[in-house]
Amino acid sequence: MEQISSADFRLAASRFTTGVTVITSLDQSENIVGMTANSFMSVSMSPPTVLVSVMNGRTLDAIEHRGSFSINILPAAATDISRHFSGNSVPGFTPGFEETKGMPKLQDAIAYFECNIDQYLVVADHTLLISRVKNCSYKDAQPLVFFSSQYHNLGY
Repeated sequence: MEQISSADFRLAASRFTTGVTVITSLDQSENIVGMTANSFMSVSMSPPTVLVSVMNGRTLDAIEHRGSFSINILPAAATDISRHFSGNSVPGFTPGFEETKGMPKLQDAIAYFECNIDQYLVVADHTLLISRVKNCSYKDAQPLVFFSSQYHNLGY
């Protein structure tokens, strides 16, 4: 069987519309670390369980150290936040965080899930985190969506 190219796979996968999240945690020095991710899904309602795919690196190191993390779903106007946490910082932009007793929560998040890890599954250069939700909140607002490698609004 012929192997597909990474470029072709990326283009094909980009045709699936996703929401945009920022995964956050605290490193060993209590600094907030995070990464933009669109691979997030609900796994079970009882008990509340989610799955997220996290790239190997600084954020995953912090998550593994803590055993916990948060998922922040971004609103339509949050492209700067997404770019910031994907390594494409906007000059002069600093994301705001709310005070919590747990993991970092972005002020602009339209939904927030604080999670404790149940299972890790290493797959290539990512780790799947299957996690129990121990706290969540939400507000009504349009989400930021990603399709064909570009940000979009739902337009309603």
